[in-house]
Amino acid sequence: MSADKSTVRGVVRAVEGLEAVVEIEHGGCGRCHEEGGCGGQQLTQMFCSGPKTYSVDNRLGALLGEQVTIAIADGSVRRTANLAYGVPLTAAIAGAALGTPLGGDAGAILGAGAGLVLSFFFIRFRAQGEAGNYAERPHIISRS
Repeated sequence: MSADKSTVRGVVRAVEGLEAVVEIEHGGCGRCHEEGGCGGQQLTQMFCSGPKTYSVDNRLGALLGEQVTIAIADGSVRRTANLAYGVPLTAAIAGAALGTPLGGDAGAILGAGAGLVLSFFFIRFRAQGEAGNYAERPHIISRS
């Protein structure tokens, strides 16, 4: 495992153009017990059991049934979670704080709603800009 990527092993269950559907036997990156590991695997096992499938970039041309190694840049999941959860929460709180002096409780509700709507458009804009960033997406780095 390299210093800037987390890896996990899986089996290709379908190939769809430049993407493959890969079945992973366990959730997370497998670094749960290491220094700096987030413990996400225990969380996923608590709510979900059995193998999971994910769509990943398949630029190496992995074939159906092949065992592969999947990589994702360290910090990518954290950045995505911050964008998906942190931005709407922050926007809703800021909107409510700005709306309260203007209209009391009704202003806070409208401000929070406006913050959520604006955050939705911001996230969509950011996601489109990052769509071509191959290094940030889960991708196959080896076939065996």
